[in-house]
Amino acid sequence: MISTVLTLPCGAVLKNRLVKSAMTERISNTNFEPVKGHERLYEDWSSTGAGLLITGNVVIDRKHLESAGNVCFDDEKMLPKLKSWAQAGKKYGNHIWVQISHSGRQTNKFGTSRPLAPSEVQLKKLGLFGKPKAMTEQDILEVIQGFVKAAKLAKESGFTGVQIHAAHGYLLSQFLSPLTNIREDGWGGSIENRSRLLLTIIKEVRKVVGADFPIAVKLNSADFQRGGFTEEESLEVVRMLDKEKIDLLEISGGTYEKLAFFTMNEENSGLKESTKRREAYFIDFAKKIRAISTIPLMITGGFRSYDFCNEVLTDGEVDLIGMARPFITNRDQISDFLKGKLPRLENLILRTGFKQFEDAAEGGFYARQIIRFSKGKGLKTNMSPLWCSTFLIMYEFRKAIAKKF
Repeated sequence: MISTVLTLPCGAVLKNRLVKSAMTERISNTNFEPVKGHERLYEDWSSTGAGLLITGNVVIDRKHLESAGNVCFDDEKMLPKLKSWAQAGKKYGNHIWVQISHSGRQTNKFGTSRPLAPSEVQLKKLGLFGKPKAMTEQDILEVIQGFVKAAKLAKESGFTGVQIHAAHGYLLSQFLSPLTNIREDGWGGSIENRSRLLLTIIKEVRKVVGADFPIAVKLNSADFQRGGFTEEESLEVVRMLDKEKIDLLEISGGTYEKLAFFTMNEENSGLKESTKRREAYFIDFAKKIRAISTIPLMITGGFRSYDFCNEVLTDGEVDLIGMARPFITNRDQISDFLKGKLPRLENLILRTGFKQFEDAAEGGFYARQIIRFSKGKGLKTNMSPLWCSTFLIMYEFRKAIAKKF
């Protein structure tokens, strides 16, 4: 089943059901443009045979970066470089979609000390994030146009779809959450109002890309924080998305304060035993979505065995299998996995022994591997977990300084 084609509502056809989910590349040049490393990365990932590759965070605002190495789709002058990236990424007949995002309050201080956000609710983690400014109506309208322009550039460049990032605590996720959106105007309060920005962006993007261009959304099942975005609210948003006829819904979970997508593979992750046995982190929530929506569905996180992937696809629990870290640690095995020659992709877990550093260690380890791949180097597993835990802060600092000077 994993090797069968999937026709999306817009008519686009994916050659199989395996997807490389978004992972931040962090390798743009000082003008926020893609580099040859992007082409090398995505041509290699294209060669794995996966039906769809989704890029890492492509931002719409240079002041609101998820990483100092983000590409920013905001200038037609970079079209030649974007075209080269897109061409390399679809070399072997797969789709390549651009994940479009705005970091909001999750923009670190290397980018801005006063990030824009729905409300002035500060992210307090390692002292890296400034107190945000509540967005004005004009700010919100500019964000909408930023997403629209990025989607337009993606299509003109030859990318074959876009994914609107409304998960993991980034700006659209912040609007959805009552913990970070305490506005009292038409953009806050009820779940309908908190969903308004996401839905408006989808409508406006559809106008510029047309009916036959895939639009996907990445959505949290929950924030996993007290007072945050809940499963019940997520299902309400899914009902609204169902009416917009988007082409794919990817389910994930967590924010910078609760990195569920990093730490769910811990022994004491809090997952139900039934979920652990069934590999995929959000598979139980997928059943609830199936009951209310016909949107093609993708789950990312936890998939490792060939038989289980085929089981959930055959049973109709999901339409696509999303994987991220295996496209780093098991990159050279993906092709054999797709063909059924390899029954399982072994999971690599990096641990420092200090709970407060675990998510930073994993993030640093995978970031270093992607940077290595972009330079044509191979996987290196014997990295110090403690060094990896400090890597991102040092790397962000160096990249930010380089861009300023």
